[in-house]
Amino acid sequence: MKIGILNTDAVKPEFAAKFGEYPDMFAGLLLAVDPQLELVTYEVVTNEYPADLDEVDAYIITGSKLSVYDDVPWINQLKDFVRDLHQAKKKIVGICFGHQLIAEALGGKTSKAEVGWCVGVHKSRLTAEAADYGIDASDFQLLSNHQDQVQKMAVGGKLLAGTESCPIAMTAVGEHILTFQGHPEFAKPYARALLDMRREIFGETLYQKAVSSLQQETDQLQVGRWILDFISH
Repeated sequence: MKIGILNTDAVKPEFAAKFGEYPDMFAGLLLAVDPQLELVTYEVVTNEYPADLDEVDAYIITGSKLSVYDDVPWINQLKDFVRDLHQAKKKIVGICFGHQLIAEALGGKTSKAEVGWCVGVHKSRLTAEAADYGIDASDFQLLSNHQDQVQKMAVGGKLLAGTESCPIAMTAVGEHILTFQGHPEFAKPYARALLDMRREIFGETLYQKAVSSLQQETDQLQVGRWILDFISH
């Protein structure tokens, strides 16, 4: 199986030296589940796209520090590409910015969350609809780092999970789109580095709560398995 990673950001150089770029993080997650996978990266910020939609079996859209509603040429081009993939019923998985961008591209809505930043480990409660996608669990925990949220799902979207502070945390469209607000690809040391970097922005109460939440178990590998099962069926 060959997966194309649509990379939508560069990690700060001092963090990239320790934790890698986003495609490296996804490689760490997905190859731990299936070492036989083939991964290829497309740097969509610099307009790098596949020559043909079927160059790979599925696409993953990464997180980004930008907002999906920013009027930026590469973001608009990526929305057009998502619409092309959707029309072709090509498998797409969106993570954080990717989750939000798919919603925006397909008739949904993303905006700043009234609750402010969601950071640290958050528990998602799965809905009954998740069982339709072979997900047999009641909840899961992932690292989060976002202040934008999907307020309205893509047209035809199904809600698969929500957290206390982010009601639309996991969605699907048909049999070909799956999205998560949380970050299965993040390692806790990278999440901690991001928290430390924005400590003053968050304020001490939120910062301490988020740091303390890093003691909790997360379900990255389980989510990685869900993603690959979804892509392969």
